[in-house]
Amino acid sequence: MLPGLAFISMFLIFLTMVNVYADLSGAYGAGVTKYGILSLCTLLAIGIFGLLRLKKWGWALVSAGCLLLSTGDFFFFTKFHQSFFLIRGIFILVFFLYLVRTEVRERLL
Repeated sequence: MLPGLAFISMFLIFLTMVNVYADLSGAYGAGVTKYGILSLCTLLAIGIFGLLRLKKWGWALVSAGCLLLSTGDFFFFTKFHQSFFLIRGIFILVFFLYLVRTEVRERLL
């Protein structure tokens, strides 16, 4: 396994846990948003465990999750003009660009 995959998995599982905790404590409101965040976090967690087992479906879920998270962070940066969202969005976009390299895809089962 590549060390980058392990680091990406650890960071994204931490980010997923933080988002689930924030959602369950009511930070995202109630209704559709709450269940949307929980379903995305569930899919991302399943994808992370698949990626750690070097499965292609795990890679696909984590790549899509990275792209969605970075797009959401860029949207929030343009809406609220807080640099935190820009930095995190660029950070996660670098993870996405690492995941789509051919060296990473060749090691998957």
